[in-house]
Amino acid sequence: MEERDHTILNKEILPHLFREEYSKITAVLCRHFGLEHIEIAEDIASETFLKASEYWAINGIPENPAAWLYTVAKNKTKDFFKRQHVVKSWITNSQTDSGIQEAENFEFDEGSLADSQLAMIFLVCNSQLSSSAQISLALQLLCGFTVEEIANAFLEKPETIKKRLMRGRAFLRKENFRIRMPDETEIQSKLDPVLKTLYLLFNEGYFSKSKNQLIREDLCSEAMRLLLILTQNPLTNTSGANALMALMCFQSSRFAARINEDGESILFEDQDRGLWNQAIIDRGNYYLINACNANETSKYHLEAGIAYWHATARSEDKWNHILQLYNQLILIEYSPITALNRTFAFSKVHGKKRALKEAEKLNLTNNNHYHELLGYLNAGTNPVEAMKNFTMAISLVRSSALKNTLLRKIDKCKQDQ
Repeated sequence: MEERDHTILNKEILPHLFREEYSKITAVLCRHFGLEHIEIAEDIASETFLKASEYWAINGIPENPAAWLYTVAKNKTKDFFKRQHVVKSWITNSQTDSGIQEAENFEFDEGSLADSQLAMIFLVCNSQLSSSAQISLALQLLCGFTVEEIANAFLEKPETIKKRLMRGRAFLRKENFRIRMPDETEIQSKLDPVLKTLYLLFNEGYFSKSKNQLIREDLCSEAMRLLLILTQNPLTNTSGANALMALMCFQSSRFAARINEDGESILFEDQDRGLWNQAIIDRGNYYLINACNANETSKYHLEAGIAYWHATARSEDKWNHILQLYNQLILIEYSPITALNRTFAFSKVHGKKRALKEAEKLNLTNNNHYHELLGYLNAGTNPVEAMKNFTMAISLVRSSALKNTLLRKIDKCKQDQ
């Protein structure tokens, strides 16, 4: 029984707490020490979890694990300052000042945790950094991901991620950014880059090419957790933030239905609606209503609206609504994937024959989704051409699961000949 409890602690409880609490502890300590000493804050947070894994395995999990972690982190911080004081007392006329001054006493209270995390989000989501650097820093500093986990999410080498993180950290130090609560003016000017980073972070999980399903869902969960911090603060609880949260809720509600047992994707029309999470859909409706309280229409509002119609019960006007939203979205921000999705919606309203002409105008010959869409539009009426389309799509993808999905479509076309 003790061995089973120890396994649960290591595989379920501690990893969950690490995701939830590591970034909170680090954020508070970074405000205390200053960003130039972020490694010290991370070391203290890591040592706190190391002690938890050792102590809890013997003495059991405390009634309030988070409070236990905060107490240990605070004590370790005090111990650090004591060691600093002792070292300085040993060295006469020392010229090796660490630059760290013991600030006033601090607490891991609700207000400090929320403010520190919010300040850290605005620090990391800096528009002067590349999108990949922002996401990598967000995963490490805000979510506690290891270099290996980030590499798995991006399908890149750990060394590449390590260098990217080092450059990102060096930039933040060089600019001497302070971890503090931004004022209302700063929030207005910097909120858009923050929302964009969280949007990209969610998409890295939702459209991830990684075979690691756990990492994939973790990315989406972390994006939603960070966005929730924004919606809980009056200064950042904007219409755009609510629209983005609505979008994430609608999308994540279908997680269980999007992948089969073999890890292959299931088309929207073939998904088991019974597997959709209605509670998350209801939450999405709540945020979408909040998003519509202001006179604003952003890409997040339009994408949330599209996701809403996908998540609601079947309606005769459903695809008309979706197509109109795509027409607006493509004017605000054109992208190949938006154009392809609009064409799919167009086929639902005007038929595959007219949609095929629309699709061919896009001429996205190096895009596997383009050839997959052509295959879908040709299937049924021209199975030979559809097989060519699906074969071309297979040549452009690396995922074995997606290749298997496309091979099944080719088999279906053969049956229809």
